[in-house]
Amino acid sequence: MDEHSILTQITTLVDQEHELRTQFQRGELTGDSEREQLAALEGALDQCWDLLRQRRARREFGQNTDDVQVRSVEQVENYRQ
Repeated sequence: MDEHSILTQITTLVDQEHELRTQFQRGELTGDSEREQLAALEGALDQCWDLLRQRRARREFGQNTDDVQVRSVEQVENYRQ
């Protein structure tokens, strides 16, 4: 996946997050349903941002950007900075 595709996916996920919050505010979703769906969206967003960072780091050091791998949600969310 190239950077443009990753950024497009991030935009799509953010749009879905906004729509989800709007549906909750209109009373179309329960709090539990919203939390579950938000957790899934946030995990996917974390993966996309991680993938983008991996690609940029590889490019900075002259490595092949196509060698990056999508990491699991658990790995990305529990990464220590």
